[in-house]
Amino acid sequence: MTRILIAEDEAAIAVALEDDLRAEGYDVVIVADGGAVVEQARTGRFNLILLDVMLPGKDGFDVCRELRRGGHRMPIIMLTARTHEAEKVLGLETGADDYVTKPYSPRELRARIRAALRRTAGEQPDVYRFGDCEMDLTRCELRRDGRVVELAPLELKLLSAFVRKRGRVLTRRQLLDDAWGPDVFVSDRAVDNQIANLRRKIEPDGREPRHLIGVRGVGYRFDG
Repeated sequence: MTRILIAEDEAAIAVALEDDLRAEGYDVVIVADGGAVVEQARTGRFNLILLDVMLPGKDGFDVCRELRRGGHRMPIIMLTARTHEAEKVLGLETGADDYVTKPYSPRELRARIRAALRRTAGEQPDVYRFGDCEMDLTRCELRRDGRVVELAPLELKLLSAFVRKRGRVLTRRQLLDDAWGPDVFVSDRAVDNQIANLRRKIEPDGREPRHLIGVRGVGYRFDG
C-alpha cells in the first residue's frame, strides 16, 4: 500500500486530509512538527510527503532541505497559505517536487499526488524519447532522427537533469547545482544561455519551444 506522511499542525486540516486520502486507498501517518517529519522519514518507508510550510520546531523549508541532504528521494509536495512567488521558488530550490497553495481543491491535490507518484514509479529508463530525439543516458548521447548530436559537457548535464525530472519545474539554482555543481558560482544568465543552445539542438523551432518550457519567474520545465 502506498504510504503518505502528512506534516500539518492544524488538526482540522490534518484530519480532513487523512480521511480523504484513506478513502483513496492510501496508508496515512500524521505528524505536527518539523522534527517529527525528519524522524518519521528516517524510520518509516514513505512514498510521498505532504509538507506544510508553517510547522513548529522546523519549518517546511528546513525540513525539505534536511531530507534531501540526507538522501531521501521520495516526492515532497509543500502545502502553504503563502502565495508570494519568492516563497514558491524557495520551496522548489530546497527540493520540493510541487507546491500547493491553500485553500486548495482536494480533487486537484489528489491529482498532484497521483502525478508525483507516477513520476517516481518503477526504475528510471536508460533511453528517453521525445519528439524526433532520444537521450541515451548510458552512452551519454543525444540522437536526433537517428543521428548523433554533438553536446557540450554542460549541455549534456543539463539535458540529463531535465529528462530525469521531466514534468517538474526546475529553478535556475537547481540547474546550476546539477550542471555546474553546488560550489560553483555563476550567474543565472549562464543557465539561460545553455538553455538557448539546447533548444537549437532539440526543438523543431527554437522560437516556439515544445520541450524546454520557460516558467516565468521560476525556471524551466521539460515536457517530453
